[in-house]
Amino acid sequence: MPTLLLRLIGPMQSWGTTSRFDQRDTGKEPSKSGVIGLLAAALGIDRENWTDLQPLTKLSMGVRHDRPGVPKRDYQTAGCAANDTMIKADGKPSRDGVVSQRFYLADAAFLVGVEGGDRALLDKAYAHLIDPVWPLALGRKSYLPSEPIALENGVQDASLKEALTQWPWICSARKWESPPEKLLISLESTDGSGVLKMDQPLSSFAERRFGARFVSSEWIHFPKEVPHVPA
Repeated sequence: MPTLLLRLIGPMQSWGTTSRFDQRDTGKEPSKSGVIGLLAAALGIDRENWTDLQPLTKLSMGVRHDRPGVPKRDYQTAGCAANDTMIKADGKPSRDGVVSQRFYLADAAFLVGVEGGDRALLDKAYAHLIDPVWPLALGRKSYLPSEPIALENGVQDASLKEALTQWPWICSARKWESPPEKLLISLESTDGSGVLKMDQPLSSFAERRFGARFVSSEWIHFPKEVPHVPA
């Protein structure tokens, strides 16, 4: 089946799946809900539109860790000064300040692939990654990509694992950075083995219902150039 590849590189990325209120987490790799949300933004799918979103949720996803990044914490406060007044969600004023800890990945680079039998859907998503309807971000609106998400010839006639294994290293622009001997890839498991993740969208993003999927990881040798894939 064909595979659409995405390049996710930026100074800051956050892919949380368990965030609650003032604590915003991030996983060590892009979440499926986050990647599907990114594609939905490119395609202009409204957050209440489940009909158009559902085909994207059926795609199988994989991630290659080209540069894992460094976990960081952003400590934020609001309304904590002595004379500050906050307006709560119910509209009432409050003198209680808010402290928020937001975790993110610094300087990470991921090659993400989504695989499915509908080539037309992947081609359409690829075209909109080049010319998105809405702005694209890496998990949070303020976390912008530093390089284009769309890759040249980004839709490959290859399986998910084959596409992730063969594609050249996406960090090669840094001449001072030495390539690793091997890279970690994570693939959705078809037999229920691996790590359980609760990031499979089950409804529109307005309803925010997510189910389970299993992800298994393995190490691959550093990818070599192949004739049909551009550097």
